[in-house]
Amino acid sequence: MDIKPIKTDADYRAALKEIDSLMMAGAYTPEGEKLDVLVTLLEAYEAKHFYLDFA
Repeated sequence: MDIKPIKTDADYRAALKEIDSLMMAGAYTPEGEKLDVLVTLLEAYEAKHFYLDFA
C-alpha cells in the first residue's frame, strides 16, 4: 500500500488492513515508521468522520 491521504471508506478499510499487518513492526524500522504514519492518517480521518461526544 502506498501511503496517501485517507479520503474514502475504501481508503480507510485499506489503511486498517495495512495497520493490522504492521502491528508487530519494530520501532525505528521502515515498517514501524510506516505504521506510525498510517496511524496518524487514520486518527485524522476518524476525528473528522467519527465524532464522539463524551460529555
